[in-house]
Amino acid sequence: MNRAQRLLKFEAKLKSGIGVIDGAMGTSIQTLRLGEKQFRGDVFASWPTSLQGDNDLLNLTQPDVIRQIHRDFLVAGADLIETNTFNATSISQADYGLQEWAPKIAEAGARIAREIADEFEAQHPDRAALVGGAMGPLSKTLSLSPKVEDPGFREVTFEQVRQAYFEQASAMIPYVDFLIIETVFDTLNAKAAISAIVAANAQAKTDVPVIISGTITDGSGRTLSGQTTEAFWISIAHANPWAVGLNCALGAKEMRPHIADLARAADCRIIAFPNAGLPNAFGEYDETPETTALHLSEWAEDGLVNLVGGCCGTTSAHIAAIAEAVAGLKPRMIPTPPTALRLSGLEPFVLEV
Repeated sequence: MNRAQRLLKFEAKLKSGIGVIDGAMGTSIQTLRLGEKQFRGDVFASWPTSLQGDNDLLNLTQPDVIRQIHRDFLVAGADLIETNTFNATSISQADYGLQEWAPKIAEAGARIAREIADEFEAQHPDRAALVGGAMGPLSKTLSLSPKVEDPGFREVTFEQVRQAYFEQASAMIPYVDFLIIETVFDTLNAKAAISAIVAANAQAKTDVPVIISGTITDGSGRTLSGQTTEAFWISIAHANPWAVGLNCALGAKEMRPHIADLARAADCRIIAFPNAGLPNAFGEYDETPETTALHLSEWAEDGLVNLVGGCCGTTSAHIAAIAEAVAGLKPRMIPTPPTALRLSGLEPFVLEV
């Protein structure tokens, strides 16, 4: 199947059922306890800085590891797998001195995911296996200063962020079915990513749809840059995302009210992939697959979501439990909001006509 055929098949499923996305790539990698030697591989054996922890680099140095993680999630029941490219931008890879390698890392991650998705489709012709190009939030922010004494200071410009995302999107477009701007804590970074995707699609003469997923960082119900969920939606609605949602930071129990807010406001599909609960004192996640699945099935039963999956702490066992729990449940009906003037800063402003 080509991209258009896969999208049609997936959208047909979503008319009557809930879609399932995969779980945490990082968690899956961490369970393997790879060392510095494995991260370096042969190509980077003499690299001058430590590379352990650069999960995206494994696309080049340990591709079979990434292939197996993708396989495990598809077998568990995922319809959509995300590429191992969360930090595959020149800005984030600069932390390891690998900024020049970022496009190659992104391309390899997308190619590996496509290879495994195609392999799975060939073995399961009744299912469409889709690939989402993961575009993480970067290690730099446009809305906040890293210097308390200088609120106006920024480490990067909008154009630098846009260019980093453009390189990443361009590298992945030949292989992916979606581009996923995820874990958005700074909406201005997301706007740079949106602009980059528009330019990358134009250059490639394609129209790869975009999914945008923000993150609520704590009990305040706001992103790190200060926006409420509805204000975040208004800020990025101009991109006409295929789906919008929330992921990371919170477990399903804590995320639910914010997903409910988004479900009321957004006139597109809702995607949600929470953590496996909140981290414990050791930074690990204790929520069982059954507990996570119960939460998400309740969201589905209440008509809040169209696609569900997992973020930090979720394994293929979590995805298998989620897929089973939402099987046969009806998706959220996409609303048609009344005509209104919608503006946003940190808060939404809606003036109905």
